[in-house]
Amino acid sequence: MHVAIVGATGAVGIEMMKTLEKRNFPVGKLTLLASARSAGKPLPFKGEMIPVQELTEKSFAGVDVALFSAGGGISKQYAPFATQAGAVVVDNSSAFRMEADVPLVVPEVNGADIKANRGIIANPNCSTAITLMALWPLHQAFGVKRIFASTYQAVSGTGAQAIKELEDQVAAIAAGQPVPRTVYPHQIAFNVLPHVDSFLESGYTKEEMKMQNEGRRIMHHPSFKASVTCVRVPVYRAHSIAVSAEFERPVSIAAAREALAAAKGLDILDEPANAKYPLPLNVAGSDNCQVGRLRLDCALDNGLAFWVVGDQLLKGAALNAVQIAELI
Repeated sequence: MHVAIVGATGAVGIEMMKTLEKRNFPVGKLTLLASARSAGKPLPFKGEMIPVQELTEKSFAGVDVALFSAGGGISKQYAPFATQAGAVVVDNSSAFRMEADVPLVVPEVNGADIKANRGIIANPNCSTAITLMALWPLHQAFGVKRIFASTYQAVSGTGAQAIKELEDQVAAIAAGQPVPRTVYPHQIAFNVLPHVDSFLESGYTKEEMKMQNEGRRIMHHPSFKASVTCVRVPVYRAHSIAVSAEFERPVSIAAAREALAAAKGLDILDEPANAKYPLPLNVAGSDNCQVGRLRLDCALDNGLAFWVVGDQLLKGAALNAVQIAELI
């Protein structure tokens, strides 16, 4: 297949290339696309150095699958040119996620939804995708009504420039120098920010509402409710989510473990007495998400509390997109 990656020089674009190679995706030709300032930059793929090309309206001739990860504005501007050229677009931005004729897909949950598309398939928000990896099998077993969740989101979710900002801030603090700050409104090193994305009139942020809005579409569950607080933490890579979920039917730990153990793309690590539970430091770079800290929720009827961790750049972005391409 002729595959194009839009935003190839970004953190997710790089991971898309690595994932295509790692999973031996049938790439006959790879076209790397980015802004004019990145044109000509060579990037490695399967032992070759492929030069980045400037993204234009005519970049998609002969392309079968176009993986987009360059922001919503770029997706809205250039995805139509890709589909007109005959490509199927897998978009990692929020540009098309809530459009009725665009499937919003986590392959382990609703992979069959890709069959009805107009040439564009959307990747969900990173925290939503990681949360649903654990919530979906539990929903199938017990029927989820609502969740209360707090996210612990790595700086990689903001992009490569945020990773560098955290590195620079840690170095500056260690050297006793002024702390540089350009990406976030406050220092992120040795701090946490309860502020991911822009605020809405309700007081929630856009990021916080994605869990409910996208979760409803992906699970085909229009009455699903999610009250979420999204927090940026000084972690380079991998998001963590603490979830308290309330279900329609009675929950047991044994039945929850059975449901989670059968889920694809998910590993259980739940031995708190031995200090064994999912950690972003350990999950970074892993395709599978991990779930642990399973316990009956003491504040909810038919409730289960759990902790799920996933690599934001992989299951939260690049891996999920390549898995959709595999389904295509």
